[in-house]
Amino acid sequence: MTILYELAVLGSPSDAVVGELERCIADAIAPFGLHLGHEVAWHVRPSAFEPEQKKAAAAVFFGAADAPLANVESLLRRGVPILPVVSEITKVHEEIPPVLRPLNCLAYDVAGVQRTTTALLECAGLLPRQRRVFVSYRRDEARQAALQLFDAFSARLFDVFLDTHGIAPAEDFQTMLWHRLCDSDVLVMLDTPNYFGSRWTSAEFGRALAKGISVLRIGWPDSTPSVRTGTASRAELVSDEVGPVTGRLKDEAVTRICLQLEAVRSQSHAVRNLNLVSNIRNAVEQIGGQVAGVGLNKAVYVRLPDGRDVVVYPNIGVPTSMTLHDAATNAPDRSVAIVYDPVGLHPSWLGHLDWLGSQIHSARWVKASEAAWQFADWEA
Repeated sequence: MTILYELAVLGSPSDAVVGELERCIADAIAPFGLHLGHEVAWHVRPSAFEPEQKKAAAAVFFGAADAPLANVESLLRRGVPILPVVSEITKVHEEIPPVLRPLNCLAYDVAGVQRTTTALLECAGLLPRQRRVFVSYRRDEARQAALQLFDAFSARLFDVFLDTHGIAPAEDFQTMLWHRLCDSDVLVMLDTPNYFGSRWTSAEFGRALAKGISVLRIGWPDSTPSVRTGTASRAELVSDEVGPVTGRLKDEAVTRICLQLEAVRSQSHAVRNLNLVSNIRNAVEQIGGQVAGVGLNKAVYVRLPDGRDVVVYPNIGVPTSMTLHDAATNAPDRSVAIVYDPVGLHPSWLGHLDWLGSQIHSARWVKASEAAWQFADWEA
């Protein structure tokens, strides 16, 4: 069994709550081809939750009087998202330990199992809208295989970018392509013999590395790996897995690639999120502030040196107006920031973000490279 994601139920949930949560999560991840307790590890009331650093992970903490803390404090320091849940919103101080109170809580009597499931899966990057893949290939060498993988990945609810499907007519093709690359978790490169002979596929590969996007190399039988792919995950094809006339891949090979993509995608999500949270922590601590932890909606709860609290939403990929809307509505009574990396985004999109930020003041955009500078002079 290969564990790809890790989820945990901490605190003092009832057996009935654990049972309904299990059923709801299992149903939600089934369309991805994943199974709870197999590819998605399921830890119930562990004495300590120690997820691997390179696997996407999240925990839900059900509060109660004297609920066991397990190793919550170390999870907060590691940046593992924790979702505190209370029986009723008026019982936060009765049921939630002080170390978790800075994080927003869900009230189970209102949210119920469905909202709790969605929030937990969002923290682990397991919602369909979070599963983004970019297929890089040479049309004259791997067009049929690319189309075949597009269908296979889409069937597992990945949002797949393929150049023949993802850009509308009259768009600035290359600029839009870079924009979509920036919004992807994994670059799937179909490494045919002349993959690096094209300026564009070579640039797609290099810019994926520059953005910290993980690469899954699918190696053709007659293709010698370039030294440039040394850090990429690999799925090697043998000669009888590629149709000599059709160019299509055998079903067994496609299934194997889909499973490996899921593993690479989990690692990519975990590492990129960890890096962004670490950058926020470093920026805040650099100016004398503190980070309390990561909670609901993957929000990072920050206390600035002057004692003011800021809820920071790290954005992996391309921020949108919905990002701003969600951040503002999820923390209506707090100062809110959205941290993002602008490198590679479409120029008109960056202009749109600047305009949007000038019009809406309930949340603010912060470029990742300028986080310490911005937080040092923060106005609510």
